[in-house]
Amino acid sequence: MIHVTLTNEMLKRITSIDEYRLRVGMIALPPALKSRFRKNSTKKRAYSSNKIEGNPLTEEQASDVIESDPRRHFLQPEQEIRNYVLAIDYLEKQVKANADFDLDLILQVQALVEKGASREKIGLRKPMPPGILFAVYDSESGEPEFIPPDANEIRDLLEELITYVNTTDDHPLLVAAVVHYQMVTIHPFEDGNGRTARLLSGFILDRCGYGFGGVGSLEEYFAYDLNEYYRSLQMDLPPLYYSGRCDPPHPEIWFHYFLRMVELYAKKVYELCSSAERDELSAGLSFLKPREKELLTFLIRKKLYEFSPISISIMTGITNRTVINRCAKLVQGGFLEPVVANERIMTYRLSDLVKSNERKLLKLMKG
Repeated sequence: MIHVTLTNEMLKRITSIDEYRLRVGMIALPPALKSRFRKNSTKKRAYSSNKIEGNPLTEEQASDVIESDPRRHFLQPEQEIRNYVLAIDYLEKQVKANADFDLDLILQVQALVEKGASREKIGLRKPMPPGILFAVYDSESGEPEFIPPDANEIRDLLEELITYVNTTDDHPLLVAAVVHYQMVTIHPFEDGNGRTARLLSGFILDRCGYGFGGVGSLEEYFAYDLNEYYRSLQMDLPPLYYSGRCDPPHPEIWFHYFLRMVELYAKKVYELCSSAERDELSAGLSFLKPREKELLTFLIRKKLYEFSPISISIMTGITNRTVINRCAKLVQGGFLEPVVANERIMTYRLSDLVKSNERKLLKLMKG
């Protein structure tokens, strides 16, 4: 089992990631925009994670496959992309259901990753016949690159990992790193170990608030430099699991790499959301007439987070009908939300977009 010992570098990166997480949490994007970001991120995750495993499809081809009619016949590389999306969707539902990290979850993820494969490839790896070694071989030299633990030990090793995840006080970012390493190193399946490891690591991040609402792709950063990714996982240790990989002498190599990738990912998500927020505010305001901006400014300055049109009419001297018309335009721009009762709009309230960006909006409207 890989053990966690915090270093100053690890602590600095965790602090940085937490800061990005806090900043992203303060950005309120419209639901439609969030949905579009999540959809694009899911495509990139599926493409990147499968690229690591040698999937030949381009990013554009992977996107097309995801959008294809699910009833059509898919080639294996195409099915792998679709399977990853199925696993992402499944884990998102498990996060919402506050599901436990357990053996059933692990097995279900691998079954989705390997959907359509032969029955032998789904589920825990079986013992090999006498005289035959199960190993991961180098595609060029044919030499064993990694010899995982004996199949008879897999269940106990997974139970040890599950117990760790459910009882540890380690920071969630480190727990996610442990899950990633252990799943790859235990290598419990005949196929799909890397993809399952990345998905389960993402599950840990997501349920602890480090998945950024499905925006962004951590897999993209692992795929950027495959040599560094594999070097960090292997840590220059011998191929045999029992010769050091079961308890690596310098686990900080992997932890430093993992946290650095998460930090890059978190920074990218923040920049994306921050830029989108600015664009969304400017675009929304560009469709408003001066009088409608005046009403929005008035509501923000008076902190009228929920109001009736008649109350605004009394306060400003503007007719009730004019207030309603201006409110309708603000609703279209995403600045107000109607509050409906008995199928009628009774009041309006400032949207989360406005409440999270009051100063920015006032500055933009003043300019």
